[in-house]
Amino acid sequence: MTSTGKNSVVLPARAARMQSGVSAAQWKVIIGTSIGNALEWFDFAVYGFFAGVIGRLFFPADNETASLLLSFATFGVAFLMRPLGAVLIGSYADRKGRKAALNLSIMMMMAGTAIIVVLPTYQTIGIAAPILMTVARMIQGLSAGGEFGSATALLAEQDPARRGFFASWQVASQGLMIMLAASFGIALSASLSAEAMGDLGWRLPFLFGLSIGPVAVYIRRKIEESPEFNPDEVVDSPLRSVLVDQTPRLMLGVAAVILATVSAYLTLFMPTYAIRQLGVPASAAFGAVALIGIIQLCLAPVFGAWSDRVGRFAIMVPAAALFLVTIYPLFAWLAAVPTVERLVVVQILLGLLATAYFAPLPALLAELFPAGTRTSGLSLAYNFAVTVFGGFAPFIITWLIATSGSKLAPCLYAGAAAAVSLVALIVLRVRYSAIALPVTSPSALMREQQK
Repeated sequence: MTSTGKNSVVLPARAARMQSGVSAAQWKVIIGTSIGNALEWFDFAVYGFFAGVIGRLFFPADNETASLLLSFATFGVAFLMRPLGAVLIGSYADRKGRKAALNLSIMMMMAGTAIIVVLPTYQTIGIAAPILMTVARMIQGLSAGGEFGSATALLAEQDPARRGFFASWQVASQGLMIMLAASFGIALSASLSAEAMGDLGWRLPFLFGLSIGPVAVYIRRKIEESPEFNPDEVVDSPLRSVLVDQTPRLMLGVAAVILATVSAYLTLFMPTYAIRQLGVPASAAFGAVALIGIIQLCLAPVFGAWSDRVGRFAIMVPAAALFLVTIYPLFAWLAAVPTVERLVVVQILLGLLATAYFAPLPALLAELFPAGTRTSGLSLAYNFAVTVFGGFAPFIITWLIATSGSKLAPCLYAGAAAAVSLVALIVLRVRYSAIALPVTSPSALMREQQK
């Protein structure tokens, strides 16, 4: 995007209102995007939380570990579809608008969830049950593949001077999702027997998500299109531009996402880990996860706004470094004496570090790509990382524990992710020194517009 005389007039006004409140129209965008985004990720999280029950009902095997692995493999299959969703829906968003892409993604998620809600088990329809479950997860994967980029672009483009604050609501909405999904886990595990959970209980969260879907669709149709999307300046092939012309940015973006996605899906795996490996009661395991959701929901906008003042790297680099050096001692401390109290402490500390890292990340990714290819670039960077390193994280961790016999396997995988992302941030800081810095003046805003 190039600077114009019009921009030179508008930018000082933007700088002057950097500390002002959020307009009613912008709050509508935040609420509409966040509710729909939370719903999208809610359906994903619920599957991860109830993977043990789903595995027994749809993927029966000779032993419980094999059944769980098959269930987590299907959890991961949905992520194989996410790059395709990123390509299709991300490109659609860059050509037709962020709002149109968001409406498309939520309709697809509702379709996949509807299949899961009504799908008979293996005992009833045999091999068709796992096949249809896999199809449903693939539809959800396509949907989620386009959701992150479209939602983040729409939020990040509300105001360049406050990009960190607006984009961080993407992370806050995921915290809302974790809190809701964990709350269902607490309530169902405390009130239903194992038999009742297998009969109907595990379907209730999916039914809840499906019932909220129409509300999210209605709200999204009422929001305004992004102020930075211009139909007259659409790039002919945004996908090609990202893959060919912006390859270094894309690869570094992928690397920066790795820690965020591994920590997020480690959170989804924690109830299974705490119950199976540490012997913690199910209600307590879900309660500890709910704490992370609360932390993420409440603090993501705080860290996002802070990154507008001090820069993304000033927050993300220390968070990644602390995550790297503390993950092993925390897991070793928890495994030595696996009490509920220690589990809560570990979840709080990791939740704070993960939120501090994740909250500025959407704005950082948005600043890596110009407006014409922003959704495609965001979608590809995020979803390639999520597919390879996040979606199969529960499967990989379960396999590592089973083969190594060590309860500390999760921290080794998460620590490696932190190391890779930390290096990526350092390279980004050196190579693209103009991005992710605090925007505090009209001249800085002008440079931001000229990227």
